[in-house]
Amino acid sequence: MSKTIFITGASSGLGKAAAILFANKGWNVIATMRKPEQDAELAQLESVQLLPLDVTNLDQIQTVAQQVIGMGDIDVVFNNAGYGLFGPLEGTTDEQIVREIETNLLGVIRVTQAFIPHFREKGSGLFITTTSIGGLVTFPFNSVYHATKWALEGWSESLSYELSTVGIGVKTVSPGGIKTDFAGRSLVVAQHEAYTDSVANVSAVFSDPQRLEKYSTPEQIAEVVYEAATDGKSQLRYVAGEDAQATYALRLQVGDESFRQGISQRFFQ
Repeated sequence: MSKTIFITGASSGLGKAAAILFANKGWNVIATMRKPEQDAELAQLESVQLLPLDVTNLDQIQTVAQQVIGMGDIDVVFNNAGYGLFGPLEGTTDEQIVREIETNLLGVIRVTQAFIPHFREKGSGLFITTTSIGGLVTFPFNSVYHATKWALEGWSESLSYELSTVGIGVKTVSPGGIKTDFAGRSLVVAQHEAYTDSVANVSAVFSDPQRLEKYSTPEQIAEVVYEAATDGKSQLRYVAGEDAQATYALRLQVGDESFRQGISQRFFQ
């Protein structure tokens, strides 16, 4: 009998790649996005069902969860919806801060909470959440984004203890750079004149062609999501992508303070 995965943020990038991969592996896929009517690719796949979902809308989360649970067993919930917020905190509006937290953090918590009763009653199920290497290390001018991703890592770790008592698994996938249109579609930029030069320096490092060469494709990261969904391990974290693995290994090796000093030198000297 085919298993079923529920995916948020499936309109592009990793979410879309994961939907295609799981469908090709014989899974039933419920792929959600804010505007499914704009999708031309996933709708062509027989085992993929598209549904509208804005993860900042609590009522819609609860309604969609009950709708899909009513259609049959869900085996995996893949919390993938999210976006970046780049720029100095001083130039970031409260509206930008609130929306970032509502999407990246509260959306994940609320979607998860909506599916827990279903998993608990059947005694199995797995939550996988896309965090980021930015949930394990930090870079300049991403403070609110990091706030959401570090929060997801801590939340997931704590949640894994309590849900393990009722047969439910919790995992995170922490990608590094992904070769997508993240910077175009999924990045909000805040600005403040006092930081113009510093922001330019940081942007130059991020857009360095040598750095971009080490980024993973969405399909490569989707393979890690599939591994997490199917390997049967109780492992919490899956650091995904060559760049992310190298960055995290370096932090563990040299320690927090030395790593932080190295980041500062890399971006500002």
